Amino acid sequence: MADIDVYGVGNALVDIQTQVADQVLEELKIEKGVMTLVDEEQQLGVLGKLGGSPLHRCAGGSAANTIVALADLGGSVAYVGKVGDDEIGSFFLSDMRELGIGIDVKPASSSTGTCAVLITDDAQRTMLTHLGASATLTEDDIEQKLVESSKYVYVEGYLLTGETTKAAAYRAMDLAKQAGVKVALTASDPFLVNMIRDEIWDLVRGPVDLFFCNEEEAKSLTKETDPIQCAARIHEHAENVALTLGDKGSLIMHGGDAFPIEGAAAKAIDTTGAGDMYAGALMYGITNGMGWQQAGHLASHAAARIVSQMGARLERKFTAQEVADFANMS
Repeated sequence: MADIDVYGVGNALVDIQTQVADQVLEELKIEKGVMTLVDEEQQLGVLGKLGGSPLHRCAGGSAANTIVALADLGGSVAYVGKVGDDEIGSFFLSDMRELGIGIDVKPASSSTGTCAVLITDDAQRTMLTHLGASATLTEDDIEQKLVESSKYVYVEGYLLTGETTKAAAYRAMDLAKQAGVKVALTASDPFLVNMIRDEIWDLVRGPVDLFFCNEEEAKSLTKETDPIQCAARIHEHAENVALTLGDKGSLIMHGGDAFPIEGAAAKAIDTTGAGDMYAGALMYGITNGMGWQQAGHLASHAAARIVSQMGARLERKFTAQEVADFANMS
């Protein structure tokens, strides 16, 4: 019997979040609203120019955020991602373990990766990512016993951009298939879909049982213009599809059926981690006895709650009664 709901595999990054004015992005010559890869020197330079701004840090990265969401809801989870043998790496590990997340990885010699999340008044987040040690994750870091004892293995698409991280992702998926464990994959970013569209299709047609994407990613993948047609096209190959539509809600495909999920009302302050939170809440639901529609409602409300605050961690967590109410929805 599986005793872990979800085993996450991703880029282990420490998120460093702060609010900035649009003028700051212009001065730093940073493209607003996108994720840009930078080297360590560039990252330190940007952070050095944010002196005086309140900074908040937490263990992050796409898959890590999703695993944290599951843990916050009461799920049983484990995670693997590479950190460095430094203070930031120790912070990442302790931050995850304090949430009850199983994580045990041999630190790398390089510095721990960071993601500077610059949030403007319109709730847009601009991310500068220094991958650091996270890029050194290898297939040897994947723990077979943890994979085999899980209900789902969750892989972030960003891993597919690096040679060794891709090998780690494929190793986790291969072990899952051998053990009868389901595989979930998130598209991660439209630029990624544009870059490796054929490979993502191969995964959707192959080991992936649950595919997460947003509207832009789905349109890029399928070349369709209507979200419903996008989801249906992906569902021809993937058993389950979760397509998010921002404040318009989401669309879930399961067993040939479509479940439109309403968007929960929220005043957006910071969109950081909305998709990650949605994925975590949805997977918590389906691995803990909820139907797909009920899990979708929980995911929609969890995403709305995260965008109405700063950061990718819930300030006001769901109570057991609130979760039960979603499980009992008709």
